[in-house]
Amino acid sequence: MSAPLLVFAWGNRSRGDDALGPLFLEGLRAAANEQPSSMQGEVEFLEDYQLQIEHALDLAHRRKVLFVDASHDCRAPFEIRTLAPARDGSFTSHALSPESLLQVFRDVHRAEPPHCALLAIRGASFELGAPLGASAAMHLDHALQWGRRWLETRGAVA
Repeated sequence: MSAPLLVFAWGNRSRGDDALGPLFLEGLRAAANEQPSSMQGEVEFLEDYQLQIEHALDLAHRRKVLFVDASHDCRAPFEIRTLAPARDGSFTSHALSPESLLQVFRDVHRAEPPHCALLAIRGASFELGAPLGASAAMHLDHALQWGRRWLETRGAVA
């Protein structure tokens, strides 16, 4: 059986600030391990390089899903927005937007997806081989503070 909460982060750890999603997931997983035992089984963590149509299956039987990715155009330190299914230009490509993934879920399951939000963490440098930037690391710290509250409230703050 699936955990009711899913944190799904993606990004490339070899491309500087694009590692923000996976690094957030790593930090939040560590925070979840420090939670009381009543939190065990409540949250699952998933990391990948990019979103693909197969990930629609990972959303089944969830109450809430928190998608996490780096962004070069969100406000600093991060933004959170509710997601809704939509067909966009990524729908027929190899990598999907979160909205297209929700549309795939709707099409495959013939049901509405769970409540989903996107946590976009501000990054600036996405070059191959670049390290995580200092400002991105600070934005990550702020996002993790928010993420800990999200965990403690079992997704109520998103």
